[in-house]
Amino acid sequence: MRALVIEDENRLAENIAQGLRQNGGFAVDVAYDGKEGLFMTAEGSYDAIVLDLMLPYLSGEEVLRTLRAKGCGTPVLVLTAKEGKAHTVELLNEGADDYLAKPFDMGELIARVKAVIRRHKGHAKSKIKIDNLELDFAARSVRRANHLLHLTPMEYRVIEYLLLHAGSIVSKTELLEHLYDYNWEKFSNVIEVYVSGLRRKIDTEGQRKLVHTVRGHGYLVENPDAP
Repeated sequence: MRALVIEDENRLAENIAQGLRQNGGFAVDVAYDGKEGLFMTAEGSYDAIVLDLMLPYLSGEEVLRTLRAKGCGTPVLVLTAKEGKAHTVELLNEGADDYLAKPFDMGELIARVKAVIRRHKGHAKSKIKIDNLELDFAARSVRRANHLLHLTPMEYRVIEYLLLHAGSIVSKTELLEHLYDYNWEKFSNVIEVYVSGLRRKIDTEGQRKLVHTVRGHGYLVENPDAP
């Protein structure tokens, strides 16, 4: 998954980005002011935005209002130094999905970012189960028929994204946009390598095939229990 951090304090911004990358498995882009952040939301495709309120050029509130006015539904976690129930209500009414008061624990921030993404995709719990395949967001683990699968970090990120979009075709371009940050030089064949590795580990002999290639369109994780 891919996140955008909009935070003007350089050290804090880099700490958040590093935490999301190393402990959350995210690809992360960073913007250091409101205008840059708004520009990057138009240029990139993100699964979540971490948004500070006190920003140069455009405040966090202005960025949030503009995003929602444009119809952008990307989940937004707001970082705020302000306190008070009225302020919290105002943020939620403006379209924030969650908020976190400064100072905060990095583990909690990562958990909240993942939670807003899950809720946005219709998954309230910290686990997704399709057939006998189960992904645990908190542990970043995948099991099939209760057997732990030993996935590479990128294989995990691919199956995590596909499971969050189970039942829908995901193109190679979409996967690339959500697995890598703004600066990575994208090569189209790398996705095929990861999906091939996943198939060998997930769709083993005797198991129902879950990861499908839709020729000319992309990939699909089929949910046999879906109506």
